[in-house]
Amino acid sequence: MTTTTRWLTAEEQRIWRLFVQACESVFAATDTQLIRDSGIPHGYYEILVHLSEAPGRALRMTQLAHASTYSKSRLSHAVTRLEERGWVVRRECATDRRGQIAQLTEEGFAALAAAAPGHVEQVRKSLIDALTPEQISQLGEVAAAIVAAAADSGSKCHDADLC
Repeated sequence: MTTTTRWLTAEEQRIWRLFVQACESVFAATDTQLIRDSGIPHGYYEILVHLSEAPGRALRMTQLAHASTYSKSRLSHAVTRLEERGWVVRRECATDRRGQIAQLTEEGFAALAAAAPGHVEQVRKSLIDALTPEQISQLGEVAAAIVAAAADSGSKCHDADLC
């Protein structure tokens, strides 16, 4: 089967590159701020946030992988690092011998609570305050469409056992 490549127009290419640059600059700014002020990489912060919002501050590892941007193997490595800091404990799942649960400790919650004000300020500086309220609303709609399109193409699945 022969398919014809739908090349990007010059304007689409410009917008694509600008989008990539915008994402990378926001991610770099938030990661730099978190590491500088709290010693927490953004990916670890994301894990702590997901656990803090879960009932009992705990999630099965597969649920945590789905909620985060991590593959199952990368998540396992990150949780091990968070365990070393005393911020997360891992325990066996009572209903499934193969499953594991990651739970946020009080120390982990305290670290997250201490890091959150600086992180929110950086998010405001790098993204929210640069946009009008209308643009923020539009960005939400655009982001939701992008996430849905990526989910339809299966790009969220990093591990076969998660899909």
